Amino acid sequence: METMRLQKYLSRAGVASRRAAEGLMEEGRVTVNGRVVTELGTKVQPGSDVIQFDGRRVELEAFRWFAFHKPKGVITTRSDPRGRSTIYDRLPPEMRTLKYVGRLDRDTGGLLLLSNQGELIHRLLHPSFEVEREYRVTVADQPGPAVLRQLREGVELDDGPARVRSLRAAGQGHHGIRLNVVLVEGRNREVRRMFEAVGHPVLRLDRVRFGPIQLDGLATGRWRPLEADEIKALSRAVMDSK
Repeated sequence: METMRLQKYLSRAGVASRRAAEGLMEEGRVTVNGRVVTELGTKVQPGSDVIQFDGRRVELEAFRWFAFHKPKGVITTRSDPRGRSTIYDRLPPEMRTLKYVGRLDRDTGGLLLLSNQGELIHRLLHPSFEVEREYRVTVADQPGPAVLRQLREGVELDDGPARVRSLRAAGQGHHGIRLNVVLVEGRNREVRRMFEAVGHPVLRLDRVRFGPIQLDGLATGRWRPLEADEIKALSRAVMDSK
């Protein structure tokens, strides 16, 4: 394996973000082969050098990516003080150290990605890369042309304007009219707030795509590892040249 900057190594190992890792180094909390290292340009050889943080050895693990079909009624968090069911209660022990990529609120189901690849997660969630999220939205009545135009052009919310990138009809469901909506932001309850603002409260909401990854036929509560080409597609979605 090629050498890499120490702060990148710490980030990849899940200790902290690169910027936070630099602070840990400056505080003298990181050693390489028993020597305190504060120089931010320091490079290390994974698998050869011994890196420690606060006296504990830090090692890289292989990147892992999973797609999970989050059930409704489950909280996207690591623990809940009120004792409600969380996504980690539904996952096997070997997946409970993974980070989720973009929160889904309690009443929203659908695609949730999980991984230990911190840097790529950060990029996928950063607004500058405009990674698409696609949702299937169910409302009681068919929104008229003026409402659809407003959603496309922008709706004023309490945390700023929001608009959909694309919107199309998805047919009549058991509970109402279904629409497929694509956004490039991940603000809290954004889809629900947008539709409520235009007079069409959401009855049901599911995320069916995150970037290039589709929910497809993954059953509720089940998970699957991403294929190598799917992980490459995620990386391509946030290349620096974008």
